[in-house]
Amino acid sequence: MSKKKKYALIGVAFLIISFLSWISMMTFGVYSEGVRAGTLDKFSKKGVVFKTWEGELRIGTEDRINPQRFVFSVNENEKEVIQKLQDYNGKQVKLYYKQKYWVFPWQGDSEYFIYKVELVK
Repeated sequence: MSKKKKYALIGVAFLIISFLSWISMMTFGVYSEGVRAGTLDKFSKKGVVFKTWEGELRIGTEDRINPQRFVFSVNENEKEVIQKLQDYNGKQVKLYYKQKYWVFPWQGDSEYFIYKVELVK
């Protein structure tokens, strides 16, 4: 094998590995983590092709005139979180989330994924 071919193959391998690493980071990496508190307004399973769990949290105000909304998704495998969100609809809750870089349609509509829920007393 000539020197040019060897360097070309190394270059192509490097590009492929770099691209796959970037895709992996964008898909599985977490951009931010945090907590949001407010009144759970809506939580439902929706979608035409991909059924995903989606919800809405009303933040900061008790009136319904101009509330700030936090839209979120929940992974299908978070059974305990899904059950708690169904039980706490209309109540004050704290939602612990992870924000993703990219979201595929079968994962959810939002880039914010809830992994823990607490009822605020």
